[in-house]
Amino acid sequence: MRLRKFRVRAYRCIHDSGEISVGDLAAFVGRNESGKTTILQALTLLNRETEVSELDLCDEMSDELKSEVRLAEGAFELSEHETALIKERFPYVPEIKSLRIFRTNTAQRTQYDFAGLSISEEQNRGLNSWENLRTRITSFLDMIPNHIRIKMDPSFFQGGMPGNQDDYDSGMADLNNQFQVNASDEPRVLSEWEEIYRDKESRYENLLSGTTDRAALENYIAENLHPRFVYFSDYKKIYGNINLNEYARESKGERAEGIEYIEEFDRAETVRNLFYLAELDVEEMEALHDSPSKLIKFLNTASNRLTARLNPAWKGDPIHVDLRYQPGNIMSVVISDVHRDGTVTNTGLLNRRAEGFKWTFSFIVNFAAETQRAELKEAILLLDEPARNLHPTQQMGISDLLRNLAGSNQVLYATHSPFMIFDYTPGNLLVVELDKRRHLSRIFYDYWSADDKTLTPILYGLSRGLVQSITDREIGTNSRPVIIVETMSDSMYLNAFDRLLQDPNISMNPLNVVPAYSRNSVLPLAIFYNSHGYDTFVLLDNGEESRQTASQLLANGFSKLQAIFMQSEDGPVRSMEDYIDPTDYLHAVNQTYEIKLREEGYTSLSTEEVASTGREGLLACLGAVWDGHNEEGWGEFEPEEITRYICEKVSLGEAEFVSEKTKDRFRTLYRLVAERVRQYRNAEALSGAPSAGA
Repeated sequence: MRLRKFRVRAYRCIHDSGEISVGDLAAFVGRNESGKTTILQALTLLNRETEVSELDLCDEMSDELKSEVRLAEGAFELSEHETALIKERFPYVPEIKSLRIFRTNTAQRTQYDFAGLSISEEQNRGLNSWENLRTRITSFLDMIPNHIRIKMDPSFFQGGMPGNQDDYDSGMADLNNQFQVNASDEPRVLSEWEEIYRDKESRYENLLSGTTDRAALENYIAENLHPRFVYFSDYKKIYGNINLNEYARESKGERAEGIEYIEEFDRAETVRNLFYLAELDVEEMEALHDSPSKLIKFLNTASNRLTARLNPAWKGDPIHVDLRYQPGNIMSVVISDVHRDGTVTNTGLLNRRAEGFKWTFSFIVNFAAETQRAELKEAILLLDEPARNLHPTQQMGISDLLRNLAGSNQVLYATHSPFMIFDYTPGNLLVVELDKRRHLSRIFYDYWSADDKTLTPILYGLSRGLVQSITDREIGTNSRPVIIVETMSDSMYLNAFDRLLQDPNISMNPLNVVPAYSRNSVLPLAIFYNSHGYDTFVLLDNGEESRQTASQLLANGFSKLQAIFMQSEDGPVRSMEDYIDPTDYLHAVNQTYEIKLREEGYTSLSTEEVASTGREGLLACLGAVWDGHNEEGWGEFEPEEITRYICEKVSLGEAEFVSEKTKDRFRTLYRLVAERVRQYRNAEALSGAPSAGA
């Protein structure tokens, strides 16, 4: 079950968030004290077990809270599997593909809204539920002979439905034994009881809970499908030496001064997470104290498991973790750097590492262990500042961890960092602002409408070095037109070939070429420039994603003239590289990879070999060639390397390999851009609206 929209009301500093759409991997960005944490914590109200505290209700809304208010409400989309499960158990209920879950200030339990579907609330005696089974059995007990009935103990059926199958099976078995003993001389009674007892509809897994269709449906969803919101905020730090005696005492609930040896310490959960990832059983280890060789092997195995689970989220050179047993029942955590050439350096206790290193190590251990232990699937993970105080490369490591979790879970997190923002799609990026006069939080779905200062991390993520020029409106109204391209390579090619052609009639000089940070940042970056007074154009390839971007630009007030699709005399162009003649491009490829892959047996590629892959577009063809040599150590084809080679040769005046055919194709592109700019400015002049560069 995935959260698609939510709304928070009357909770702490939030009067009303409005209904907010949210994606599978969504970031909340906002300044300190803006309400990001409040939003995440408000969503935990949708957990079944969460209780609402009077202290969490918004003081300024006391009048509204005198009546029922939905404090937290979520619109959820069910998977096909979940819809099928409900249909199997409730074939008479309309198909359920979505529902709303909410919690109010007047009722402690969460409630369900099935979006207008007609579900009966009349008592249903035919429902295969615990309540109806209980009625059936108590009615049967009332009908059996009195001398048997007075010997029976029906207390098992006087309470609610058992919480698990073992309790249910035990209670039913006990009642069955009572019948076998007390009704042994009444074969008719035994026969009728065994018909009930053996009925497959009486099995625990087939029983529902409730006396109406709606009650049974709600109870079934609550027990089997209700989403889990898991909130993470306390990222505890791990240090180098662990006192196992103190750890054992604290694990038994005996509070000690600390479980760390000499150094700073943290609670037992932190160490337990470390041991969990290593699959290290302390009692099993203690049994090996008298066998040093077995103990060493045991710890080596645990260390390798721990290392394997940590390295996927670790950026930079990999690390190796050693768990070493020391005199005095001390476990030491020893870290080594493992370099690409296989050498191992900087071996030492974890507590000797930098604070940022210890924080990163501890976060990955705690977070990975807590999520794996809970076997989180289809959960909604709420993370409060998961990468604070980290270097950007380590933040990107944490972002990779979040991406992996988002495959089977939904992840919502609060951040200040541009390096933790990797999806700019509305709904996957939300901005939170604080109205200081009323101390109320406001959430922006169209995040580009928020305050520029709040948007600073997003702007840096969209286009790192251009933030100052974007936010200064005076620059926009007096500047050259902007043409946004989808990649840095596109920008490099446009500028390089402009210099090579040296044609003032079609030059890029009158334009400011701005590379977007990623494809999904093209749309918001264009909106920012356009709204800050720039004449803004977007150069797109002819892929499906680019066509969607063009449609979204039109929906945001752009003219068709401002979205320019790459094309040549031969038709649509899939990438900037396709303007380069294959022979010219392969010259650069062969020159670049002849050196890089000399030891891997690289031989010069021909246009025929590349074309034989049958892929569309030059880059796709070369990618297929590299895939075919994957086992030979070629790795992945890196078009950025070729871009750098070609542009460097142009800048040095050494681009003799570039043919007239390639130059003519780029002339076609530049004429297309120049004509669109001219047409747009003429249209603006006719409409009476001044252009940015006028």
